Amino acid sequence: MSDQGSEARGTQAPPKYRRVILKLSGEMMKGREAFGLDRASVLFMSAEIKSVYDLGVEVGVVIGGGNIFRGSSEAAAHMKRAVADQVGMLATIINALMLQDALEQMGVPTRVMTALPIQSVAEAYIRRRAMRHMEKGRVVIFGGGTGSPFFTTDSAAALRAAETEADALLKGTKVDGVYTADPRKDPQAKLLKKCSYQRAIVEDLKVMDTAAISLCQESAMPLIVYNLSVPGNTRRVVCGDGTGTILSGDE
Repeated sequence: MSDQGSEARGTQAPPKYRRVILKLSGEMMKGREAFGLDRASVLFMSAEIKSVYDLGVEVGVVIGGGNIFRGSSEAAAHMKRAVADQVGMLATIINALMLQDALEQMGVPTRVMTALPIQSVAEAYIRRRAMRHMEKGRVVIFGGGTGSPFFTTDSAAALRAAETEADALLKGTKVDGVYTADPRKDPQAKLLKKCSYQRAIVEDLKVMDTAAISLCQESAMPLIVYNLSVPGNTRRVVCGDGTGTILSGDE
């Protein structure tokens, strides 16, 4: 990113990462609603993204669609898996457009790029073009998953992070990080500040699916899991203050 672009947006705190990809689940978009979109939740997440953008960090966002349609839902029970996944990919594009609208109303320039070509509403995903958008100071929102069925949006996030040469992959959740067990079921569960990719896979710590973690491992991509619902946490993670759990090659 040019010095001029960084100065225009200010550097109120020193960021640790130059470029990040943020993975958002569709469930974060629905807030307290049973399904669909909650405007307040969309605005909150947009403000979190803007707080990072204002640091001069290049930002890409991969968004899920579970608030609209999930391949594992009852509605998809009698559908062919490939078809259900295609419906889910379309749902992610709806969320991407909603997020784009909210960000641009906050003055943040954006581009929506999709793995499924929908020329009238978004750009087709092209790796070099996505990187150029981020270099020019635009938040890139990736919709459509990987464009192929049988892959989750977690896998899409790990793929886009590797392809765009991001410095870190951030996964915003509703918990403080990665625990040794489900803290809602096991009161003895402990929060891990650091965790290896291998431990997350072997102990099935429910961080991301195995394909996504393996891709992070192969590309030596730091993966940070944190509580997105706490205001300011996304900025804290980008500034490297120890918020959340960081997954890397070592404990």
